[in-house]
Amino acid sequence: MELILALAIGVLTSSGVYLVLRPRTFQVIIGLSLLSYAVNLFILSMGRLRMDAAPILSGAGANPADYTDPVPQALVLTAIVIGFAMTALFLVVLLAARGLSGSDHVDGREN
Repeated sequence: MELILALAIGVLTSSGVYLVLRPRTFQVIIGLSLLSYAVNLFILSMGRLRMDAAPILSGAGANPADYTDPVPQALVLTAIVIGFAMTALFLVVLLAARGLSGSDHVDGREN
């Protein structure tokens, strides 16, 4: 399972970097989204997923190793919301820039 997750993170990261380096603004936005998904998967994988374990400590003498860590899950949930807002803002800026320059290239001119 770890190999599949590592491959998924690698594919998302490499696809995102490839798209960020493209000359069209829409491809850059999709690349940034893919990079944020890769980072979210990486953060979630660092949280040590445990099956059938409570996320909240119960009792004073509880062993923290028996519980799952809720912080990475909360960070990923927050990052997803921020990523949606960032994508929406970029799309509005993309439409405004395309209306002003008449081109969807990153530098504003066709080559």
